[in-house]
Amino acid sequence: MCNILKKEGVIVKRPDPIDWSVKYKTPDFESTGMYAAMPRDILLVVGNEIIEAPMAWRARFFEYRAYRRIIKEYFNCGAKWTTAPKPTMADELYDQDYPICSVEDRHKLAAQGKFVTTEFEPCFDAADFIRAGRDIFVQRSQVTNYMGIEWMRRHLAPDYRVHVISFKDPNPMHIDATFNIIGPGLVLSNPDRPCYQIDLFKKAGWTVIHPPVPLIPDDHPLWMSSKWLSMNVLMLDEKRVMVDANETSIQKMFEKLGISTIKVNIRHANSLGGGFHCWTCDIRRRGTLQSYFD
Repeated sequence: MCNILKKEGVIVKRPDPIDWSVKYKTPDFESTGMYAAMPRDILLVVGNEIIEAPMAWRARFFEYRAYRRIIKEYFNCGAKWTTAPKPTMADELYDQDYPICSVEDRHKLAAQGKFVTTEFEPCFDAADFIRAGRDIFVQRSQVTNYMGIEWMRRHLAPDYRVHVISFKDPNPMHIDATFNIIGPGLVLSNPDRPCYQIDLFKKAGWTVIHPPVPLIPDDHPLWMSSKWLSMNVLMLDEKRVMVDANETSIQKMFEKLGISTIKVNIRHANSLGGGFHCWTCDIRRRGTLQSYFD
């Protein structure tokens, strides 16, 4: 995948390998790490600023360490570097009575804006935010709470506007396999998880596209994710998209839109819990900052 990106003219930087099996302890918890496979989860780039997300899982508390060398390089070249307030991840951040096994109960709680994370302190994963010029959309999820969203809103104001959107989803965690902006005026919206605020986009003249049903087999192992990783694509620019080589239906959809597909056969990596958008974080793009929702 990295070699294909390089052939398409993309500069690719890799996080440092770290032994995530090492146990660590804070005054509030003890844990081992997980991985650093998903830069989209921990880094949010807004303009010339790189924001390190605080995260919400104890296993991801020190995940930023894998990216510090790269971030320091960008900082030394002039980028802004912000670390969001680090949560203690004490027991109070988590609803100890949350109904893990009952989908029906989770649906009811999600409709009330209640999830496993409480409002004890700010927390968020960067992957719950998605950008469209001066407007940034975010969902309240299992790992992103309203305090974290409010921190981001105040931090980015007045240059950027943060909008909370929600979906019919009992277990929201990361927005980019539910709602994925693929270009100015174009958004992929998961038909299984409709967006309650979709009129905001339609009134602004956006085209809302429902991607086809994924083709990934039922027996393919997936972790903390769904088959809808098929729509977790990476836009290289407005006319090029990196997509799963096996997902021929969504390839045809993009080609009808006039977007060239760059096909990569890397389905085995879906089993880590992510897709092309998750596995990458675009630091620099050519273009100008625009506003699409005035």
